Amino acid sequence: MTSKVKYLGDLRTESEHLQSGSKVITDAPVDNHGKGEAFSPTDMVANSLATCMLTIMGIKAESMGLVIKGTSAEVTKVMAAEPRRIAQIEINIKFPEKYSEKEAKILENAALNCPVFHSLHPDIEKNISFTYS
Repeated sequence: MTSKVKYLGDLRTESEHLQSGSKVITDAPVDNHGKGEAFSPTDMVANSLATCMLTIMGIKAESMGLVIKGTSAEVTKVMAAEPRRIAQIEINIKFPEKYSEKEAKILENAALNCPVFHSLHPDIEKNISFTYS
């Protein structure tokens, strides 16, 4: 088992990662009867894509002797109404430094092949950009 999830009431859940004991709270968003005081479940999906991309790039960077510490991602999730679902995820990955054209291409390819990217439904539009300082 990976995690346990408890419904806390008021459209809030608490998830516990069993191996580490770390916990995450989710709330329904304001536009869907919630308080919006924490990540919504669909926010977590979009955020998971960004964290997966950064993690896979980190693995690739280490194998290439590159340091990408300080790289960040800005995440925007766009919802569709009928049916209510994630329609689009926009992610801008910002690197704190420049890399050679070849290194950048390798890092970008690694990001676009992360497991979450390939696990998302193909109808979800994924707009990914990369910015180098």
